[in-house]
Formats: sequence, C-alpha cells, structure tokens
Amino acid sequence: MSQQLPDVQASRPDVTVGLNRVGVTGVEKLVRIERPDSDPIVLMAEFEVFVDLPSWRKGADMSRNMEVIDETLEAAVSERAYRVEDVCGDAAERLLEKHEYTTRAEVRMEAEYVTHERTPASDRKTQSTADIIASATADGDGTREEVGARVTGMTVCPCSQGMSTTRARETLRDLGVEDRVIDQFLKEVPQPGHSQRGHATLTVESDGSPDVDLHGIIEVARESMSARIYNLAKRPDEDHMTYESHRDAKFVEDCVRAMAEGVVDRFDLPADAVVTMKQSNDESIHQHNAHAERVAEFGDLTGEVNGDGA
Repeated sequence: MSQQLPDVQASRPDVTVGLNRVGVTGVEKLVRIERPDSDPIVLMAEFEVFVDLPSWRKGADMSRNMEVIDETLEAAVSERAYRVEDVCGDAAERLLEKHEYTTRAEVRMEAEYVTHERTPASDRKTQSTADIIASATADGDGTREEVGARVTGMTVCPCSQGMSTTRARETLRDLGVEDRVIDQFLKEVPQPGHSQRGHATLTVESDGSPDVDLHGIIEVARESMSARIYNLAKRPDEDHMTYESHRDAKFVEDCVRAMAEGVVDRFDLPADAVVTMKQSNDESIHQHNAHAERVAEFGDLTGEVNGDGA
C-alpha cells in the first residue's frame, strides 16, 4: 500500500508574510495567431506566469503548479486567437479559476516577430525583427491586457551635431564663404554627430478590448528614432540611413516624446488606457547608456500632446 506524501506546500510558513508573485519563468510555447485574410502567424513565445500567495500558505505547489500552468498555457495557445494579448488574458483567467488560494494571476509573453519590408534606396526585399510584448493580469475586478513591442533603430546626438555645425560654419567663414551660402549648405548637408543604436519600447495596457494594432505600435516605435535600420543594406541604403539620421538628430528624451505624439495621432484609445514609452540608447562615445521613459494614461497624454493646459 503506497504511503501518501505530506503536502508541505499547504502548511503554514514560519514567517507569515504574503508574496505578490510566485510562479515560473522561461516557459516556451508555440503560439498561433489567426489572421482573417492571410496565413496565421506562428510564434515561438516565452512565458512568465505568476500568482499571489497568501501569508498562511508556505508554497504554491511548484511541481503541481507547473502542471497546471502547462495545461493552462496549452489550452490558451490551442484556442483560436487573433491577438497575442488575448492568449495571455485567457491563461490568466484560467489560472485564477484553478487556484483557490490566490486572488491575482499574471501571464507575460515575449516573442520575436518578423516584418517584411523593402530597403529605402535600393528597393530590395528584406526582413526586420521586433520583440512582441504581451501580458495580462486577472483578479476579482476583471482582466487587464497589455500589448506592445520593442524595436531597434538609430539616433544621432543633437549636441554633438551642434558642435560640428559650429566648427563647419567657422571654417567656411575663414575660407571666405558668404553666410547666405553657409546657411544653405548646412541646411542641405547635416553635419556629423555621434550616433547610437536605439531601443524603443511601446506598450498599451487597458481593460476590455481596445483597437490596438500591433503593426501600428511597431511603426510608431520605429519612426520615433532618428532613422530606421534594415537587415539588408546596399551602399545607397547605408547612405540613406546615415543622411536621414543626421537630418533628424534626437536626444533620448525626444524619442519618447515622438512616441507620445505618434500614439496620439495614430490610435483612438480609452482615456484610462496606460501607455508606456521607453527609449534606451547604446552610446558610442561614452561607457554609459542613455535612458528615458514615460508612463501615462492616454487621456492625459492626449492633453499634453495637444497642448491643453500648457
């Protein structure tokens, strides 16, 4: 006769302190996203799954919990889904139902997504990648879902460029060039500045099912930097990217503000939808990196972009 093993996880802990998040990370699953007029998108996604733990319970039954999580994710990814955030929302709601001791469940997903483009000058077919970010939190008040993306681009420092412009102006004056010609030249030929590889992250979180187009999010994030970059680049494309980035030099703060403007111009979101915008630049002439971010409700962001109350 087999002996029943004790359920240590359900016992009372020595220190009765509740925990906000207990779960697993690094769970990989294939996710199939349907599209009405095209082939489905298949993603290799990595999930993080958490529940809260009350103070009176020692553990979250990690081995059995993993079985529940695996079953929950399998069920969620097997359902017909048209949005990645709905996969997370379905999984979070299922977890909340299956855990009698928890009041909150979180599911987060990231996956690499490929978009098809054409190079800006040579007009060649190429691909670009973006990291899709999706998450959901389910509790007694309902489910909030988040969707967004993290993309890579190029930025140029306006301060560094300004110093180069001053040097060019002084040199041209010393050579006897008229100020009118100097102004015209500097307008047509942006001067050098130190460049950075930029990483823009843009997400939208809300209740219900707002109309948030993932491709639109990716486009807003990519357009927020000085220039887009491409996996394939012939020499005319390299010249195009270099010129465009120096023609639109931006601080890390400018990139976040450009994202804010792009979100307001492109999307019609509920006023209480939370928009998160982050920009991180890998500096080329410093050992540190630059970072800026803003988290705001869409209604407040719209007011600021439109200058209400400024």
